[in-house]
Amino acid sequence: MKTTRLGATALEISEIGFGGIPIIPLPQDEAVSVVRHCFDLGITFFDTANMYPTSEEKLGVALKPIRSKVVIATKTAQRDGKGAADHLELSLRQLQTDWIDVYQLHNVSNADALKQVLAPQGAYEAVSKARDAGKIRFIGISSHSIATAMEALKTGLFQTLQFPFNFIEIDPADQLFPLATQKNVGIIGMKPLGGGVLERADLCFRFLQGHPYVVPIPGIRAKKEADEIVELYRNPEPLSEADLNEIENIRAALGEKFCHRCEYCMPCEQGVQISSVLMFQAAVKRLSREGVKGWIGKAMESVEQCIECGDCEQKCPYNLPISDLLKENLALYNQHTRS
Repeated sequence: MKTTRLGATALEISEIGFGGIPIIPLPQDEAVSVVRHCFDLGITFFDTANMYPTSEEKLGVALKPIRSKVVIATKTAQRDGKGAADHLELSLRQLQTDWIDVYQLHNVSNADALKQVLAPQGAYEAVSKARDAGKIRFIGISSHSIATAMEALKTGLFQTLQFPFNFIEIDPADQLFPLATQKNVGIIGMKPLGGGVLERADLCFRFLQGHPYVVPIPGIRAKKEADEIVELYRNPEPLSEADLNEIENIRAALGEKFCHRCEYCMPCEQGVQISSVLMFQAAVKRLSREGVKGWIGKAMESVEQCIECGDCEQKCPYNLPISDLLKENLALYNQHTRS
């Protein structure tokens, strides 16, 4: 596995990292085994977040024996100083470590959020003090908004940026990533597989190999997934003409209104299982009719509880018309299961 320097930090990491969300539902022993397998393959950068239930704990168990050989990044979604400081202490305990290499302010995706974290007694102030105390090494930020991320980088306060990037979300390469490169900010690419909607891992990672300044952090839940991804990096190949045509076909099929499975819309106070409902078309591609019913049948029933309050749409970083999409997917589901 090749390594790369993460921006202006002193961190030398593997050219791909590990995203910590998919190990959440795994039993601890299985999760630990997957993480250690990834390390054995050469992956040395592990990213998680305080808000990912059990992910920090599982990574802590897996990485404690090899702590000095890996780089750990985690995040807080708190905007105030006290909340961020409390989250940091919790993360240190759960990760079983004395320091965190990259501590990121999580999902700062609008002007208000940026203003809050940078205000006096805000999250950045607390994190900066923690850095001075040796509890963290570098401060990063994650976002889903190009405009907000650019404003954050202009402050010169952040050493890393985590942002969605894949062959259907290419806009960051136009202005945001050049600004990050100019300021020597390390770029961490979340959602390299589009949050799970892109099934061709070979296309995804060959595309990303054309942008070597981005360190992708695919979510990995099984050893075979890690094997497949690492093999693509051990034997890199440029995208062929046929590959490029297939990418265009996938872009056209997805359009712009698709769920990225970030789950910032959740939980719904009415109990609507939003992200599961919006995965209907992916379910149809993978499963039989009975399999679709078994996987998302109850989620589809929950659509009836939607009161169109708009809370989910306000929280969606992609500005999706979620209420309309819920109705559309329910109608498609009903048509599919009745035909």
